[in-house]
Amino acid sequence: MHNLKLEKIINTYLGIDKYHDSVPNGLQVEGCEEIKKIVTGVTASQSLLNTAVCLKAHAIIVHHGYFWKNESNLIKNIKRKRLKTLLSNNINLYAYHIPLDAHPVIGNNVQLGNIIGVNIDDYITPLLPVGRFSIPISSSELMTRLKNRLDRQPLYYGDFISKKISTVAWCSGKGQKFIETVAKLGIDAFITGEVSEETFHISKEMKIHFYSAGHHATERYGIKALGEWIKKNYNLDVTFIDIPNPA
Repeated sequence: MHNLKLEKIINTYLGIDKYHDSVPNGLQVEGCEEIKKIVTGVTASQSLLNTAVCLKAHAIIVHHGYFWKNESNLIKNIKRKRLKTLLSNNINLYAYHIPLDAHPVIGNNVQLGNIIGVNIDDYITPLLPVGRFSIPISSSELMTRLKNRLDRQPLYYGDFISKKISTVAWCSGKGQKFIETVAKLGIDAFITGEVSEETFHISKEMKIHFYSAGHHATERYGIKALGEWIKKNYNLDVTFIDIPNPA
């Protein structure tokens, strides 16, 4: 498949024009025209790039790419090495940030809802869904569910709350800023990837169960699902590579 045709297909499927983002979505670094083998991953790190080179991939598709709004414009150090790896091996780099978080079928938040075991009932914001358990569960049960399904130990705060969890809101990745908004709506628990110092104070003072399950861990599944969609619908060779990241 032609590299620009693949870009158009993914851009249309993810509806990138609907979102204002801090990073360009789509083809970020142009490589060879003909694409047969694709590697997908969460972040376009040097480790992922090296793996793609070893697998002789024609394209890499990630959630976290390059050229962020507040990123330096200088091509030095690790940015130089990463771009050199892509360009010298003629590999295309595609990246999709908010469109992949928010997609209603394969998006990170939909995938995280499946992991939690709850359907999305509504959205507080496009990146902040809410759901309800058919039978309320304990905080420890939700912890076990996250630990087993994400294969990592989440950070939890809320042992002082006796109430079981009926309603839950979540945001994959860096969503800790939403905790106060969620708590004001009377929702029982909030799950996101990262945590800040003030998060614990808000959790305690507003009495809301809080889980930080990891930025990487909560955003593995959207990019994986996108790759599976491409493979199924366009008969391309797609391999998901999970580069371990404890954050």
